[in-house]
Amino acid sequence: MYQGQQPGVQHTGLLRRLTRPTLRLRLTLLNGILLVAAGAVLVVLAWLLVDESLHPADELRAGSTVTLNDGTVEEARVWQTKMVDQASDQLLIKGLSALVAIGIIGTAGGYLVTRRALRPLHTVTQTAQRLGEETLDQRIRYAGADDEVAELARTFDAMLDRLAGAFESQKRFVANASHELRTPLAVMRTEIDVTLSDPEADVAEYRRMARVVRDASTRANGLVDALLVLARSEAQSGRRLVRKVPADLATSVYNALSAVRTEAERMKLEVTTDLVAAPVVGDPSLLDRLAGNLIENAIRYNHLLGRLWLRTSSVDGQVRLIVGNTGHEVEQTEVPGLFEPFRRGGWERTGSRGSGLGLSIVRAVCDAHGGTVSAIALADGGLEVTVSLPAADTTPVVAATASVPRLIGRTGPN
Repeated sequence: MYQGQQPGVQHTGLLRRLTRPTLRLRLTLLNGILLVAAGAVLVVLAWLLVDESLHPADELRAGSTVTLNDGTVEEARVWQTKMVDQASDQLLIKGLSALVAIGIIGTAGGYLVTRRALRPLHTVTQTAQRLGEETLDQRIRYAGADDEVAELARTFDAMLDRLAGAFESQKRFVANASHELRTPLAVMRTEIDVTLSDPEADVAEYRRMARVVRDASTRANGLVDALLVLARSEAQSGRRLVRKVPADLATSVYNALSAVRTEAERMKLEVTTDLVAAPVVGDPSLLDRLAGNLIENAIRYNHLLGRLWLRTSSVDGQVRLIVGNTGHEVEQTEVPGLFEPFRRGGWERTGSRGSGLGLSIVRAVCDAHGGTVSAIALADGGLEVTVSLPAADTTPVVAATASVPRLIGRTGPN
């Protein structure tokens, strides 16, 4: 049985479309009313002028008469009254007729002009109705006069560009996350299948398989944790932090450095610190993750006998954290991409170490706290990352973007 729309509902919708006060109808009525009102004012003024000007008998002596073409003789003032009345009647009749005609023609012309002027708005509406995940490439591309409608069309196209970029970024993020999660799961399944299919596998083989599965599960668990932190940080961007308490960024750096001190000693890194009080207001757990990710990356992508320097400062209402490290050379053009999810630069960053979310989380945490983050590729290899957050004694920023500017390379730390 056909489950279509009921006739009553269809008629109601059609009646609503026909009777609703659309912008075109309102503009047309407004133009028509203004035109008729202006014409009515002109007719009234013309009638008053005629009534005031047609008084030639006032210049004659009292009792004067006039002789008409048919030989009739009338008293001058009586003739004047008849002439004024006839002229007024003719003026009103013809004036009102012209006013009606002008009103009809002007309203029809106003409707056509308004329709043409509002055509881009209908294009915007139709484009919006057709929009979907697969049709975000459609644009208005208005080519008319550079007026308010053109500005609206350009704004709508710019909004579609941002939406398309966001959808594309989301698709890429989901695809990369799926790939990153699939890899450890595939390793675990392969190790289990291979070991179980070997009838001669002994306890040592099962222990080896267990270690591989444990390492793969640890990697998967770390990736899931990083994804949750990233989602949490991005959800709190624009100063919508769920938890806002006083914190010290220098303390977060000290704690993070203590957690990785063993790894730094194993790589025999020269660690230089210049940590001063850096009070901020925010989520301490996210700030700890920010400092931890920067320091872990600085160690992970360093080399043996390399250097690591950490500095905090508070200047002009801004708290700054600088984390720099030696390491393999990275092109400055690749630096902004390092802050995108699952993006790694350089041959050392394409391996299995890390999930590629460390700097993405740093950027999201900075944005959530109303700050910025930037990085430069050092000429001798390595990176120097600078985080800037509003100090605790400043007015909280309503919204901010953790931008990654493209800067020229530097030769080393200050």
